[in-house]
Amino acid sequence: MSAAPSDAGEGMTRAAGSDARKASAEPVPTPEAVVPEPTPVPTWNVANILTLSRLVLVPLFVVALFIGDGADTTWRAIATGLFVVASATDHVDGWVARKYGLITDFGKIADPIADKALIGAALVGLSVLGELPWWVTIVIAVREIGVTLLRFWVIRHGVIPASRGGKAKTMTQILAIVVYLLPLPAGADPVRWALMGLAVLLTVVTGVDYLVRAVRLRAAGRRATGA
Repeated sequence: MSAAPSDAGEGMTRAAGSDARKASAEPVPTPEAVVPEPTPVPTWNVANILTLSRLVLVPLFVVALFIGDGADTTWRAIATGLFVVASATDHVDGWVARKYGLITDFGKIADPIADKALIGAALVGLSVLGELPWWVTIVIAVREIGVTLLRFWVIRHGVIPASRGGKAKTMTQILAIVVYLLPLPAGADPVRWALMGLAVLLTVVTGVDYLVRAVRLRAAGRRATGA
C-alpha cells in the first residue's frame, strides 16, 4: 500500500520534467531587430566642395582668356590650363561621391550647373573673340538652359541622372573647346570643326532624350500622387 504515494510522486516528477523539457524546446521570443537608420550625407562634403570650386574657376578662366584680346599666347595657355583643371574636377567630384557614398541631391543639381557655367563661359568667350560662330554657342546654350529648366520642372518627382550620352556630350564639348582654346596653327582648323560639329550633334540628340525622360518622370510622378 505504501508504494502508491511513491508512484504518484514519481509520476508527478516525470510530468514536471516533461513540462520542463517542452518549455525548453519552445523557442524563446526575442525582440524585433532594430534596423539603424542610414546616416544622412552632409551637403558640405568633399565632392560638393570640388563642384563649387569649378564655379569659382569660371571667372578666373574668363579673365585669362580676354587678356590681350585672346591673342597673348601665354595667357591663352593659362586660360586653357584653368579650363582643363576646372573640367577635371567634374570627374574627380563624381568619383569621390560614388566611392565614399557622398551622393546628394544638391550635388546632382549643382554638378551639371557648374558644367554648364564653365562650358557656356568658354563658348561665349570664343564667340566674342570671333573664333567660334555664334550659332554654335546659341544652339548649345539653348539646350543647356532648357535642360536646367527641365530639372527644376521635374525636381518634385525626382532627379534624372546624367546618361552615358550626356557624359559623352560633355566630354566632346570639353575636347572641342580645348582644341579651340589652344593657340594652334590654321592647319588644325579641320580638327576643330569636326570636334565641334560632333559636340553640337550630341548636344541636340541628348537634349531631346532628356526632354523625353523628363516628361515620362513627371507623368509617372503625377500618377503616383494621383494628381
